[in-house]
Order: sequence, then C-alpha cells, then structure tokens
Amino acid sequence: MRIMSIDYGDSRVGLAVSDPMGWTAQGIKTVPNKGTKKLLEEINIVIKEYDPEKIVVGLPKNMDGTLGFRAEETYKFVDTLKTIYSGEIIYWDERLTTVSAQKVLNTTNTRGKNRKNIIDTVSACMILEGYLGKMNGHI
Repeated sequence: MRIMSIDYGDSRVGLAVSDPMGWTAQGIKTVPNKGTKKLLEEINIVIKEYDPEKIVVGLPKNMDGTLGFRAEETYKFVDTLKTIYSGEIIYWDERLTTVSAQKVLNTTNTRGKNRKNIIDTVSACMILEGYLGKMNGHI
C-alpha cells in the first residue's frame, strides 16, 4: 500500500513515496518543471515503478487558510495529473513545509546547488509524513 506525494512548484517538483507498509516517507527525486508534457512523463515513470494506491499533493495555502494563486496552479496541475493517474488524489495543507525543509537542510549543513536540487524532495517527504502521521493516528 504505497502512497506517493508531490510538492508541485513552477520550477521544480518534489516526489516522495511511502514504504510498502505506509509508515515512513522516502524522497524519490526532484524533477525540473520544464512543461506539462515532460513533467507528466517523469511523474509517470515514478507511478509505474511504485504503483501508489493514492497520491497526496501539497496544497499551498496562505497563512490565514485562504487559497491564492499558487493553489489555483496546483489545482490545474492535478487536473493534468488525472490524465495519467486514475487513483485517489488527496490535497494536503502544505503551509510551512518549505520552512521545515529549510530547517532540515540547515541542520544537515546542505548548501548551494545541492540544497536547491533537494529542497522540493524534502518538502514532498514532509507532506507525506504529515499525511501518514494523520492516517496512522500520530497527529
């Protein structure tokens, strides 16, 4: 019962997947967002490899809980994701995930280009960990 998560962004998209038991999240990779077609091709490779039961997509909300421009872009992305994935897609409030990911990377002293290349993957892991924690009764 694997679950996949996606941290969608204009420049990069982070991907993570749970272990087969649905307890932990592992980062897969960060995919450059070079257009919808190429992005869906990259995501489809991961979907075929891990065969997730559902996909959790981070929904960027404003701090007051309202939805802004980024949320609208995420909804559009999910509409295109549905063209390659017929399973359940869940939106997950991703407020402060990037801030938390930055703290993790600060703790591990990850800097420069390497940091830029993995921050979205770390964010995808945090989105998935939040979802798994709630599903497993830890939140």
